Amino acid sequence: MKYLEEFQNPDLARRLLDSIHSVVTRPWALMEVCGGQTHTIIRHGIDQLLPEQVELIHGPGCPVCVTPLEVIDKALEIASRPGVIFCSFGDMLRVPGTGRDLFRVRSEGGDVRVVYSPLDALRIAQQNPDRQVVFFGIGFETTAPPNAMTVYQARKLGITNFSLLVSHVRVPPAIEAIMESPSCRVQGFLAAGHVCSVMGVDEYPELAERYRVPIVVTGFEPLDILEGVRRTVLQLERGEHRVANAYPRAVRPEGNPAARAMLEDVFDVTDRAWRGIGVIPRSGWRLSSRYRDYDAELRFSVADIDTREPAECRSGEVLQGLLKPNACEAFGTTCTPRTPLGATMVSSEGACAAYYLYRRLDLPTPSLEASPVV
Repeated sequence: MKYLEEFQNPDLARRLLDSIHSVVTRPWALMEVCGGQTHTIIRHGIDQLLPEQVELIHGPGCPVCVTPLEVIDKALEIASRPGVIFCSFGDMLRVPGTGRDLFRVRSEGGDVRVVYSPLDALRIAQQNPDRQVVFFGIGFETTAPPNAMTVYQARKLGITNFSLLVSHVRVPPAIEAIMESPSCRVQGFLAAGHVCSVMGVDEYPELAERYRVPIVVTGFEPLDILEGVRRTVLQLERGEHRVANAYPRAVRPEGNPAARAMLEDVFDVTDRAWRGIGVIPRSGWRLSSRYRDYDAELRFSVADIDTREPAECRSGEVLQGLLKPNACEAFGTTCTPRTPLGATMVSSEGACAAYYLYRRLDLPTPSLEASPVV
């Protein structure tokens, strides 16, 4: 199959669903790691079409959602300063910090700009040599290579008025943290295909063996999700715990060697805080000593920031897979996309945003004769 439409074929989806129904004999709890996969699941009602024994738990795989509050507040502080042009992808502008967001900073006179690539921010720095230009570098292994390349280019070109506010995180340590939690119910993982397209699958076999959980690398279309579920359930029913690649059209075992080499040059692995979860050892990146001059946190001395999460926001439980969004008391009432309490309601990959957008409030389970795709 070559085109995305083929991965939304209702007849093929029915065959995959029939296969899953035919092999399930007991309850299983699977976690999809990526927020993009969560949106596909909720949009197409995949979780409602699976056998009742198969539960999908939404994982912490939304980069906007897991960016810690203290980093958001650091971004707000830097963006508020005179002489600064603060550049970010658009999905970060409405993420609430302590009392405000980047939209509010812009309305108060801050020069906050939406860009579509970190290289756009570098060009702005070239065009404005008398101003400091900061790019908000967040995300998983997928967005880290272009951000690393931009810092590499800035150093190569001698551009000194550019810096990066770094909040990059890594998936394998998050899986480890989830499995180590006393409240963990996860028995298998649907791993994020775009992450593995960069990093490969080298880090997953050890996790699968240590925690005896199957890990299936999965894409983002409905048939990708269903095939990932099918392979995971088959392993669980057979008592297996292997790493399998159900996304070979995009993922090679070794990943992208050039991207990995760039990451190793520009970044060092470090402990990193995850919003709503806490610090996970060796779960993120920071700029290496060669590129430390481009670290916005050091350049603007914003290490000590006082942060306050709203007490009524339970997004941390949502990110850990402990709570479905519509089970939160604030969901859809005091917390909406216009008045968000946490990032999971405003991010384009947030679980709360998916439940709100697709009206997953208290819906009945549809008949299995219904089409699984729209």
